[in-house]
Amino acid sequence: MHPYRRHLLLNLAALASGPAFAQVLGSPLGAPPADGAGAGPLGLPHGQGAGVHSPQSPIAPLPKRDDVVAWSLLTDVKTAVKTVSKRKRVVPVYPPEVRALDQRRLKLHGFMLPLEPGENQRHFLLASVPLTCSFCTPGGAESLVEVRTKTPVKYRLEAVVVEGKFHVLDNDPYGLYYRLSEAEGSR
Repeated sequence: MHPYRRHLLLNLAALASGPAFAQVLGSPLGAPPADGAGAGPLGLPHGQGAGVHSPQSPIAPLPKRDDVVAWSLLTDVKTAVKTVSKRKRVVPVYPPEVRALDQRRLKLHGFMLPLEPGENQRHFLLASVPLTCSFCTPGGAESLVEVRTKTPVKYRLEAVVVEGKFHVLDNDPYGLYYRLSEAEGSR
């Protein structure tokens, strides 16, 4: 595996489990709100943490499109702590609307995070917000989709649309929640 790809995927795995795992250990960092409402790994209500467009960003948010799956749906994932093989793990808990997308062919609109060098990409992450640092993920696992394409897609700083078979992941070794396979670039 290319060192750059390994670095990004390991960074993602740390994001997916780090803060939430701190909650397991009793850290206030991931403590849920006092009213018992659902919260993301940093204690923020879902849809308000990293991976959600900031109004202070110089880059415009993705426009609303009826032909693509909305990031607001994909980022509405909660986490739970489960014991797997005598080890505590943080696992995603998907709402039924997200589960219903599994194995369906659909379109996503987002920003490319290349996992390999070069202008044409066959394997990359698609993010809900643009990349601001070439070595950092712009959000948690809920705001990223791993994409594997049939034919290369030219890397762009602007948002791209990709269409492929969508997978909801329950036990990805890198902590990913979603994958798009057999994908093609689209407009």
